[in-house]
This record gives sequence, structure tokens and C-alpha cells, in this order.
Amino acid sequence: MKITAARIYLVRSGRFHPVLVELITDDGPIGIGEAAIAYGLGGTAAAGMLKDLIEGLVLGKDPFRIEELWSEMYDHSFWAKGGGPIVFAAISAIEQALWDIKGRALGVPVYELLGGKFRDEVHVYANGWCSGKATPDAFAKAGTRPVGEGYDAVKCYPLGVRSPSGSMRHVTRRMVDAEAADLAFEKVAALRKAVGPKVAIMLDMSGGLTTDQSIRLCRRWEELDILFVEEPVDPFDNSALRRVSDAVRMPIAAGERLYTKHGFRRLFEAEAVGIVQPDVGNTGGILEAKKIAAMAEAYTMRVAPHNCGSSLITAASLQLAACIPNFMIQEIYPYFPEDPGYVQVLENPPERTVRNGRMTIPDGPGIGVTLDRKAVAPFVWAECKLST
Repeated sequence: MKITAARIYLVRSGRFHPVLVELITDDGPIGIGEAAIAYGLGGTAAAGMLKDLIEGLVLGKDPFRIEELWSEMYDHSFWAKGGGPIVFAAISAIEQALWDIKGRALGVPVYELLGGKFRDEVHVYANGWCSGKATPDAFAKAGTRPVGEGYDAVKCYPLGVRSPSGSMRHVTRRMVDAEAADLAFEKVAALRKAVGPKVAIMLDMSGGLTTDQSIRLCRRWEELDILFVEEPVDPFDNSALRRVSDAVRMPIAAGERLYTKHGFRRLFEAEAVGIVQPDVGNTGGILEAKKIAAMAEAYTMRVAPHNCGSSLITAASLQLAACIPNFMIQEIYPYFPEDPGYVQVLENPPERTVRNGRMTIPDGPGIGVTLDRKAVAPFVWAECKLST
């Protein structure tokens, strides 16, 4: 079997721009994957990186030799060594698609090729419900929606403010004034009061504050029984993360902006967090995230996989969640479909299986989902073919 062609999609879906890839073989199976650059800037760059990797290193290769192809991309793209999200998101999308091909060809889910299941369903938390909520009352009211729909865990952005477009904007210049800090505390306090003591609350600070401000604010939140605080400082600064971890009585989490086992190694060695959040769409793929989870296990850390993109990256994340022992909780965004212009890229999105805060792991071959080619057809960005 050889990889003979590929299609790259740059989808415009509400506020986001998922970057998808199909790898096509000469023997039938087609694999799909997603580069997790669906928000922020860089979607076009990730699509271009996919095209360069596919045309330069992937076409003509045996899709079953996944680790060898990963090593080829890492060793011979040059920029992968020490590289950042664009190159590793592209590698991740290709890696997912290779596993999807192999699983489909063998008739088994990816998790069966990685050691088998630990669980049939996963605990999930709702994100994306608090965008632009400016007052404590509005923030708390928004949080009661997912809880009322059966979620027992929610994540929020207490430092987020409304942008001119009406969406959320993170902290500027690494600091806030006393009034903004008070508002951030009051939002979370109001949320806790509204949802009650049994709902898990997670706070994402998006690396927005200096270390001293982060510690001061986190100490105020301690009384509210927070499950974890994500990226309280710049995630690249392990010493700052360690200082926050040492100073507050809440678990600290990070990982969505760290790439491959090499990037996570420094985080582990510093013992800077209690929970790691690799993203199968930008850290190097499903197997690379599993290796990171194994390293976390050796440091007695839990794994809460990061996830923000289309339903395809959710499905790929579930293949990881199925087969690691130290899985904690999975991130999902249940309200993306309400965005104007939202495009559902799958025929069978796993989000539809959520019941009472639990999501079923797809058990179909490969990643276990089917691309809706009619929905994504308008978004073909590039096609690659093996020269004859």
C-alpha cells in the first residue's frame, strides 16, 4: 500500500478555521486528521506546512510504517527540531490520518492498536459557554446552562473580556488592574454559588498574568474548590509555573502550547504542574500524546487532553483517552454548532453521544468517524498527487 494523494481543507466554521487532511492510498483506505490550529492565527500556515510535508516526505510511502514516517518528518523537515505549533500541528494531522488508514485497513479502532481500552466512555467538561460574559451575574447564569444539561464539570475564562466583535479577548500586556482582578474573582464566586458545590470548576488563565499577579489571584480562588487552574502564567516558563504551583493550594495544568515529548520533558523535570494537557492535534499526534501520557504516569501526573477544533479532533482525542491509565477528563465545546456559519465536518460527530457528562468512545475502525465530504467540499485548499 502507498499514499498516492491528499486533500487539505481550510474550513471556515463560525469563529474557527479547522485545518483537515485526507490521505488517499492506492489500495482503498482513506485516512483523515486535523491540525489543531482552529483558533488564533496560523491556519493558512498549517495548511501550507501540511502540503510541504506531504509532497516532500509522505507521498509514495507505506502508511502502515507510522513511526518511521513520523521520524522522517521530524528529522528531515529541519524545522521540527525545536519547532512550534505550525510544524507539529501538520505532523499531528498526518499522523492521525496514518492511524486512521491502518485501523480501517485492519478493521479495528486505533485504540486497539495502542494497547486496548481502559474505559468505554470518558468524563467530559463543557467549555465555550462563557465567551464575553462581562458581569458576575451573566457569567454565573451562563454556567448554569451546561450544568442544567447534565454536565458536572465546566471550564471558564474569568479574565476574558468582550472584544469589539462580541467574542472573548484575553489579557493584554500580562497584567490587569485591581478592579479587573476583583471582577475575575467575583465571576468565579458567583459561578460557584450558582452551580453548587458538586460541580467541578476549572479556570483557564491563558498565560495572561505575571507570576506575582497570578499567585495573588489564585490564592483568592482557593476557597472556591477549583479542580485545576490552567496556564496561570506563560506555559513556556517552567520556573514560573513551579512558583505558582508551590504558592497555591490548587492543581496547576498546562500543555496545549507544548509540543512533543521533548517539550514536555522540561515540564516534567521541573515538576511544575500536576496535570498535563497534550493536544493530539498539535503535539505530534495520537501516539506522541500517548508517550507524553506515559512520561506523566512516571511522574504521577494526570492527563486532561486539550481539545479545541472540529469534531474530528474530538474523535482523535478519544482514541488517546481510551488507552491511557492516567486519563482525567476530556475537554469539549458543546455550543460550537450555535455559531453562525458553523460547519459540521463529520457525519457522526462524537459530541452527539454525550449523556450526563460522559461521552462514548467511537468503536468503528480507525478514528471511528466519517468525514462529511459534501460539507467540506467548498473548503478544499490544496490537492497533492504522487507523480507518475
